[in-house]
Amino acid sequence: MSGKKTNKTKIRNALIVIGVIAVAVFIAYLLLFMPMNSMPSWMENLRTAFFGSAFYLDFENNFITDKRYMYIVKGLGVTFEVTFFAVLLGIVLGVIVALVRSSYDTLKEELKGGFGKAILFFFYKLCGVYLTVIRGTPVVVQLMIIYFVIFASSNNKILVAVLAFGINSGAYVAEIIRGGIMSVDKGQFEAGRSLGFGYVRTMAFIIIPQAFKTVLPALANEFIVLIKETSVSGYVGLQELTKGGDIIRSRTYSAFMPLIAVAVIYLVIVMFFSWLVSLLERRLKNSER
Repeated sequence: MSGKKTNKTKIRNALIVIGVIAVAVFIAYLLLFMPMNSMPSWMENLRTAFFGSAFYLDFENNFITDKRYMYIVKGLGVTFEVTFFAVLLGIVLGVIVALVRSSYDTLKEELKGGFGKAILFFFYKLCGVYLTVIRGTPVVVQLMIIYFVIFASSNNKILVAVLAFGINSGAYVAEIIRGGIMSVDKGQFEAGRSLGFGYVRTMAFIIIPQAFKTVLPALANEFIVLIKETSVSGYVGLQELTKGGDIIRSRTYSAFMPLIAVAVIYLVIVMFFSWLVSLLERRLKNSER
């Protein structure tokens, strides 16, 4: 009961904060931007002082003049596009690598030898090399290698970014999913075998569903990390969110306003998805009771 009360209190406090911010924004809009045929002298003086202030002039120069805010808008769209497809690629690679490594750990005693064990051992070692290389090198270096070396003749920067971040994310997703698989009690394997399931059907219908339920919050956090990692895409000339802010800075020679705007946008995105992850974790805990 105390946990439920705590959650209700947190939700109520969050709603109060959101309400206060919404009211403050609405009042500011009324005072500064709402068209009026006639207005009190104090409001006219307030607007004159605001629109003549250095803050507004800097804001106008960075975002309104020549519609420079569109660099931020377009960059945000590219950031979400790259992140979405990179997450899908990372999950696919992560699941494959996790299944290979966990299958070898589980079946190496049962497979006494022969061609099947040799093939599984080869892919097990190959996955180990993949994890070592990807987790041992910076993502920005991997991005530049893929763009300037492997796909040097390609002009599709979004595709290159998706491949780079997807391959990088896959290494971390693999270990997350492998940890989830290994956390499932070994008795579940035996239960599947007792039902007449083979190894593949046991993994598909019994082990994987339980493992995914365990690792979903960690996968969601990997998605949040990936959003921030895409900020290095500017190294290959991709105009994502950070690059959009940097383009504005190069036009206006003012670094504070565009970079702070980019930082605030990233902060809001991360806070929003962190809130969704907390809701997911709470839902999973409730379903276990």
